[in-house]
Amino acid sequence: MNKKDEMLEVALKLFSSIGYENTGIQKIVDGAGVKKPTLYHYFGSKQGLLVALLDEYFNPFITNLRQSSIYEGDLVLTLEQVVNVYFNFATEHAGFYRFFLNLMYSAEDSDARRSVHSYVDRLFQIIQQVFKDSENDHGNMRGRSRRYAMTFQGVINSYITMYFYGNSSLSEESAFNACHQFMHGIFS
Repeated sequence: MNKKDEMLEVALKLFSSIGYENTGIQKIVDGAGVKKPTLYHYFGSKQGLLVALLDEYFNPFITNLRQSSIYEGDLVLTLEQVVNVYFNFATEHAGFYRFFLNLMYSAEDSDARRSVHSYVDRLFQIIQQVFKDSENDHGNMRGRSRRYAMTFQGVINSYITMYFYGNSSLSEESAFNACHQFMHGIFS
């Protein structure tokens, strides 16, 4: 593993265990066995390191999510595919996903929140597009794609959060159940 990757790994461990705001550059460089100029050379700043970390994990995730979210006439199937991509990612990269959830709720004016905002927005837009694309087949959904996307993303993150607390699994069956409940409501 090269020094850049090692700094990313150490940063993720520290950010996810003690928080982004509580992690100083010195802790990162000590953990990676490098000096501060090396971190600045690769990332420019702690926020640059954070953005590189987010890119490292989110770029392949977003590519995979886009591929799985192509609506081809079966909304439930598309939503299940989306949920499975999320569940697989959260299972494979649990430390990162926990950290991501934490970042989403960072202080409004923080570097952490500013850094994660564009990723949250891209994920939301992908899900919203699924609902927009299905409007022609489901006329009662017209004009509601934003609301559906917010609710659906909330369902996904609730399942993942409960998984982290040991109260849920992130299986294909869980994905099916989450989509079924979302599509049919409490009376199904």
